[in-house]
Amino acid sequence: MNSNALINRPIYVVGAGGIGTVMAWCLIKVGESVTVVETNQNKINHGNKHGLLISGHGSVMAKLIQFDEWQPEANSLILLCTKTYTNAQVLEKIPADATLLPVQNGFDPLLDASDHTAEGIVSFVSECDLNTTKTRITRQGEFHLGPRHKVTHGDITYLSQLAAQLRKTKLFPVSLVDDINPYKYSKLMYNAAISPLAASAGVDNSELLNHPIAKILFVALLKENYLILKQAGLDLEKVGPIHPDLVYQILKHPIVINLFSLFFKPSLRGSYCSMAPDIHTDKTEIDAYNGHLVTLAGDFPCPINRAAIDMVKSIVDNHSAPGIQHLISLHEALPKGVLN
Repeated sequence: MNSNALINRPIYVVGAGGIGTVMAWCLIKVGESVTVVETNQNKINHGNKHGLLISGHGSVMAKLIQFDEWQPEANSLILLCTKTYTNAQVLEKIPADATLLPVQNGFDPLLDASDHTAEGIVSFVSECDLNTTKTRITRQGEFHLGPRHKVTHGDITYLSQLAAQLRKTKLFPVSLVDDINPYKYSKLMYNAAISPLAASAGVDNSELLNHPIAKILFVALLKENYLILKQAGLDLEKVGPIHPDLVYQILKHPIVINLFSLFFKPSLRGSYCSMAPDIHTDKTEIDAYNGHLVTLAGDFPCPINRAAIDMVKSIVDNHSAPGIQHLISLHEALPKGVLN
């Protein structure tokens, strides 16, 4: 092991997308032994030849292997940085004595049923090239790291070590929190408003505040998401500049929504929608986002989420091209009262 290593056990980062590439880059930079696991052979070839590159911060050499060839050791630390719909394949490979740390958005019932004790949530945006291991951080933010339920002394030790190593790079702030769930639910509130709309329309996230109908739907979906989470009795924490409670109070007053949009738009500008590439395939994270909110809602009304799920699944099933016409149709189909 490198003398700078603190964790002193094999680390695997599963997924060489925007977040996985950043996590692996940071840990390699500070001397940890990291192997990146990936299914895209083009990424594997590029990474093994050129390393992992974060635009503006340089590159580090890395070892990348094919997922099918991956056999993690029992004592390894595994950072899961893939889409939720790949979790079943990953969980089949993980030995009981390994430590799993998901760094994902959304909620997957299969993953939630596993016994992993902690998770990470990022509020920065990292956009990776489709077939390379070159990424760029397009929006600054934090990395929140913490338990999802009761943890052991050993869990606290490795989380503290991981936080300490990531802080050394000074690439983003790292917060070690007592409970990751309020941060994960706050991230869900935003992701479940942005992703289905931006992916269906085929636009950059910031365009949701430029097109009148997209803006109406975005604001209404944010409000509905907040109300679902609060009626479920869930605590929320800041994953951006404004606490969700204050965001909701702002959204209740039409006069100040335009001012809020001007404030919020820079945080969306240049950030891509992670669901956008999936809208062309047979798999999206719509069930892990809006589907989870509908489950939480129970009998609580959530017509916009239900309609957003139907819209995304219809686009996928019919192999339709993304476009603003999908949001126009959604707007026309919804009762006007739910959009106020």
